[in-house]
Amino acid sequence: MIKTSKLLAPLGAAASALLFSSAIYATSHDPAAIQASALKDSLAYEITEGLTTEVGPRQAGTEAEARARDWSVKKLKSLGFQNVRNEPFMMPTWVRGEETAEVTSPFPQKFHVTALGNSASTGAKGIEAEVVHFASLAAMKAVPDGSLAGKIAFVTHNMHRAQDGSGYGAFGPIRWVGPAIASQKGALAYVIKSIGTDYHRNPHAGNTNFPDGVKPIATGALSLPDADNLERMVKLARNTNTPVKMKLVLTPQNIGNQESGNIIAEVTGRDPSKGMILVACHLDSWDLATGAFDDAAGCGIVTAAAKQIMDHGKPLRTIRILWAGAEEVGLWGGKAYAKAHAGDKHAIAMESDFGADNIWRVEFNLPDEAKAVREQIAQALLPLGIGASGPPATGGADVRDIIASNNLAVIDLQQDGTRYFDLHHTPDDTLDKIDPKQMRQNVAAWSTVLSIIANSTADFTKPEKE
Repeated sequence: MIKTSKLLAPLGAAASALLFSSAIYATSHDPAAIQASALKDSLAYEITEGLTTEVGPRQAGTEAEARARDWSVKKLKSLGFQNVRNEPFMMPTWVRGEETAEVTSPFPQKFHVTALGNSASTGAKGIEAEVVHFASLAAMKAVPDGSLAGKIAFVTHNMHRAQDGSGYGAFGPIRWVGPAIASQKGALAYVIKSIGTDYHRNPHAGNTNFPDGVKPIATGALSLPDADNLERMVKLARNTNTPVKMKLVLTPQNIGNQESGNIIAEVTGRDPSKGMILVACHLDSWDLATGAFDDAAGCGIVTAAAKQIMDHGKPLRTIRILWAGAEEVGLWGGKAYAKAHAGDKHAIAMESDFGADNIWRVEFNLPDEAKAVREQIAQALLPLGIGASGPPATGGADVRDIIASNNLAVIDLQQDGTRYFDLHHTPDDTLDKIDPKQMRQNVAAWSTVLSIIANSTADFTKPEKE
């Protein structure tokens, strides 16, 4: 064994110091060591607890979201991140009002309902009309325009739990575009079986949109068991040619443009000429609960991972943290970030916005020149039970615009979504649903990946699109 002092002696004091410094740096950013440290992390849970306890629900454009931004800036500064700031932007704001639904005949019962974002109001007195049931969105699309005049359209579905959350893509259009289609068919109002997988009497909130030229109508989501009950009522009443009538009261308001904002923080790198690593989550939540899974947990995870890198020494590349505002109501924060930072030199974008349960797969969208980095990441994640098969990475909602405009490389760390849509946008999305052990596995996975890519000299530039 050669002693370090004898090896360094011929090099001179300055060269010796540089080599010794580099050796320490290389050791401090060892992915395995950082992974082990991250498995003991408590910061991700601390951030999630703080947001859900000290702020609570954080609907975009409201006073609550403004308090969340203030809390976030103070927290990120206290943790030692650099260049912490709020980047405000304006966005149209919708707020809910009174919400009730009940079948008035032939089987009088009250249901649990919540208005969908951008729903029109029924007025304080509400509306009462016949319910027309459709087993799918395609079935409603098939009826003639105007055929639902004076009726309440009701669409149901058969979404099931899935590790990859694929049911959301299949059945989500019932919420996303269904209201506009119902309006075009002449419906007075529109209700859906909540896009979710739980069977609590908790309706799932979420956004919808009415394109230009389409009249907004009152739109609500029923809890899953209530929607199933309504479906049974319709089938029973059909046997006697008796219409099922529902009274619906939804009184939301559009209150015009209000301020939201993106919270930015950085771990500054040693070489500003290298493209930065963007890690994102979203700060806002729906107003029915404290938004622990969606997405305080994501902010905790990406921030704790960035802090792990910072605590182990300055990385080669800057890591920029984005806590995006106003995601739930139209991806306004991601759009604002892409517009404001289109000229910044990014290398890779990543996002955490699917709860806090174990990561089970890593996906890549990297250039061929970074194949060795891909292999290094895949091997480094194996001890955490994470495989590397799957489709190309696409990135999360808040980074998609900057990915598209700058043709960025992407890495996705896919979380287990089996129970995500039990909680998504419901009153059940609270801190007690976070499993600290699984959250630590997330932080370890993110820290491992960041330790590799933030210190890599690989060229992550993707070929220009044809």
